[in-house]
Amino acid sequence: MNQINAFNIKVHSATLSEFVSFIKQSLEQKKHLTQFGVNSATVNEACENEEFRTVINSADLLNVDGMSVVWALRFLGYKVPERVATPDLAEGVLEMAAKQNYSVFLFGATDSVLGLCRENLSRKFPGLRIAGWRNGYYQPYEEGMIIEQINKSGADILLIGISSPQKELLYARHRDRLDVYYVLGVGGYFDILSGRTKRAPKRIQNMGLEWVFRLIQEPRRMWRRYLIGNNKFLWTMLREKYRNKK
Repeated sequence: MNQINAFNIKVHSATLSEFVSFIKQSLEQKKHLTQFGVNSATVNEACENEEFRTVINSADLLNVDGMSVVWALRFLGYKVPERVATPDLAEGVLEMAAKQNYSVFLFGATDSVLGLCRENLSRKFPGLRIAGWRNGYYQPYEEGMIIEQINKSGADILLIGISSPQKELLYARHRDRLDVYYVLGVGGYFDILSGRTKRAPKRIQNMGLEWVFRLIQEPRRMWRRYLIGNNKFLWTMLREKYRNKK
């Protein structure tokens, strides 16, 4: 799979179908695979947090999750076929899992959200095996017990619905103990799947304005990430362009 090195992190340039095919093949071969999405907030965090950057770069796959990152990479001269939004990737993986009889563990969000997720998954993907679930609110001393719960479930696939950088750093602390074949960080996907939040219409997504839609829905939680973070990302992109010219 084609790899791009920019902003001191690696991303993989591929389509949604290519990612799902690669993941399917990896599961068939019982290989261990970890994947996280890269958006502007990921780039900002990676530029400032060396530990986070190291963890991100240790992942097997990094999909271009944000439209702003697609545009930035193209501006820098890289070929990116399309945005692979993590919610779309998660849906593709779950559809494949239902067809191939792989089991899934849901980790993140609240218990009520997870309950709605399980109901909706049973309707969207009949036959999908949900091996277990755990909410994303815990104390540090509980991490070991959560990993044990995931392992005991026998799940093939783990979806981590926790914000960055917490989910990546949590994974890094326990990756040697995790006994699943595929780990995907899905961020706020469980809120979308449950119906608690809505995704922007496709037209708005393609315009790169999904962040505005999210900001309107959750202004208190998202204003700093987008209003400050977007300007920071723009500066990072211009700095990367200048560095490449040297």
